[in-house]
Amino acid sequence: MDTQTALFQQHRPRLFGLAYRMLGTPTDAEDVLHDAWLRWHAQDIDALDEPEAWLVTVTTRLALDRLRRARTEREHYTGPWLPEPLVPDAEQPEAELERGETLTLSFLLLLERLSPEERAAFLLREVFDYSHAEAAAILGIAEDACRQRVHRAKARLREGRPRFNVDARAQRRMLERFVAAMSEPSLDALRALFAEDAIQISDGGGVVRATLRPLYGAERLARLYLQIASNLGRRYRLRYELTTLNAAPALLMWTGDTLSSVLWLDCDGERITSMHSLRHPGKLRRLLAVTKPAAAASLH
Repeated sequence: MDTQTALFQQHRPRLFGLAYRMLGTPTDAEDVLHDAWLRWHAQDIDALDEPEAWLVTVTTRLALDRLRRARTEREHYTGPWLPEPLVPDAEQPEAELERGETLTLSFLLLLERLSPEERAAFLLREVFDYSHAEAAAILGIAEDACRQRVHRAKARLREGRPRFNVDARAQRRMLERFVAAMSEPSLDALRALFAEDAIQISDGGGVVRATLRPLYGAERLARLYLQIASNLGRRYRLRYELTTLNAAPALLMWTGDTLSSVLWLDCDGERITSMHSLRHPGKLRRLLAVTKPAAAASLH
């Protein structure tokens, strides 16, 4: 491996972690890194005082451009948009090295509240530990402007953060309770899982059936999942697999041999406060490629 390639590979985990948090999909992040590599390959690295700073700057600006385009596209997306998880233990496991809590799917969704410029400034400063001056240089703006963007980003994120901060064990227990309730479904059992003001968000992208708007309230969510368990249960044996995606517990739901949903939740320790259901087949394809349906028989 030549020096130029070795340097890029050395910094690749950080570059991928930044691009993925900016964009919310592994494919887009990989495209950004490919473009960054092409520019890096054409660069005279002997003329660079700080190769890492050059790579982070190029990656950030490429990701910003792509995110601006993506935000426009997401305005016309059918139904809610949810981030796409990383494939577990494959391709990019090193991305978890940079503060795993900021890699969770719930946190990536929270970042959607920010403008592209706020998102970049926040990630550089608060996740990747660049100073305001360094982040400003990467973004090509004044330091005061960078501070303002980070401040606005923090305020927006505080408004949207879950009211309760529970650990992964509590989330896993709630997913196990959800599986048990879906295995012997009743309205009362399902309703008992959800907080009164719980929200459910589903991403089918207009490709498969999914709720086109967020649903609110324990009663509505219980009726939705009762319908899912009853209707699908007549035609398929619903199977579930507890796993870890993006450093947090998640649930794979299978209908027959088809991976039909990835579910993750937020909770207060006793009740589910938000449930997210990723159903878009394009976003599930990467997971399906490395996950065997037979493994899902562990929970049913």
